[in-house]
Amino acid sequence: MILIDPPNAAGHGRLWSHLASDSSFDELHRFALSLGIPERGFDRDHYDIPAERYQHVVEAGAVPVSSRELIDRLVAAGLRRRKAETPAPKKPGRSLIRAERLSVGDTVAVTAASGPVPAERLDAGVRVLEGWGLRVRVLDSARGRHPDFGYLAADDATRAADLTRAWCDPEVRAVFCARGGYGAQRMVDLLDWRAVAAVPPKPLVGFSDVTALHQAFASRLGMSTVHGPVVTSLGSGADVSGEHLRRLLFEPAPGLSLTPTPATTVVPGVADGVLVGGNLALLAAEIGTRNSEPAADSIAVLEDVNEDVYRLDRLVTQLLRAGWFDRVRGIVLGAFTDCGPEPDVRALMADRLAPLGVPMVAGVRVGHDHVNLAFPLGVPARLDATAGALSLTASPLL
Repeated sequence: MILIDPPNAAGHGRLWSHLASDSSFDELHRFALSLGIPERGFDRDHYDIPAERYQHVVEAGAVPVSSRELIDRLVAAGLRRRKAETPAPKKPGRSLIRAERLSVGDTVAVTAASGPVPAERLDAGVRVLEGWGLRVRVLDSARGRHPDFGYLAADDATRAADLTRAWCDPEVRAVFCARGGYGAQRMVDLLDWRAVAAVPPKPLVGFSDVTALHQAFASRLGMSTVHGPVVTSLGSGADVSGEHLRRLLFEPAPGLSLTPTPATTVVPGVADGVLVGGNLALLAAEIGTRNSEPAADSIAVLEDVNEDVYRLDRLVTQLLRAGWFDRVRGIVLGAFTDCGPEPDVRALMADRLAPLGVPMVAGVRVGHDHVNLAFPLGVPARLDATAGALSLTASPLL
């Protein structure tokens, strides 16, 4: 039912009513759209309606109730949203909204946001998820291929629709990306972001090209996601990577370490901040879009693959010049696989990033390597670069 309370909330020199639904946000959005109420009027769980439109909205079918009854009915319907739990952009460096942990018996979905997926590697990864006690749904995009561009799993609209469908399915508790490659940037703006924002958060797991999705969920919705192995690497990567991800998803707790073996100190010191970052090339490619989530007041984690040292130089320099690193608190260098001799890569990173004067380590087991330790983006962590240690200071999931 569509509900509206009296115009009794003051703001911007006028009085406002609150328009809500005790059935669903979809019902509320449809009603608002039918009256030409602008989308910007939606605030967490209601629309703000100016007093002069109150009678018109009532005549259109909204049921007048008291403010107390409106809130009580939203709470009873499970549709009341606290501001801290509402998907919305947040200032850089703020903790992001976290999803609930997984349990044995939960249903999860596997979708391809980027490149085509080798069937045997997909099946091997699915068996790992099933071995964790999960029920796995493999969406069509994970077994598809674009008819004209073979480097894509399916056309952009299909990949976006699959991800939206998986996210909005109330039975699906987490979404795993099948693989990386290329293509997430082509489809990310085609996601139904209003529908995605209307459902409770859930873990979105992947890395590499999936960085484009991590950035979008953070910047558009203020939502934490999980940078970790894609499904195709679960069946072929190190067992420690899979077990680390399983623990993060099923047994989350503060103190989770990303440095079971101490990292190499580049710049000593200690920093606290939420984790941000991912694949260096994707972070640079997102600059200038509405999806770019900067490293301000955060600890930046970087990794990449198959980029010559001069290309890494160009990518880091682009981020520096664009201000992505402004006010960064710490830097964590993961794996830079097949990017040239390791000493050359570290020398480059020290040359470009050490002048920022923040704690920095290298050699953390994150990225395109046999060991790829998952971590949550937008969750507070502590970097003790002097000791070569990085660990979470809050639980990655609820």
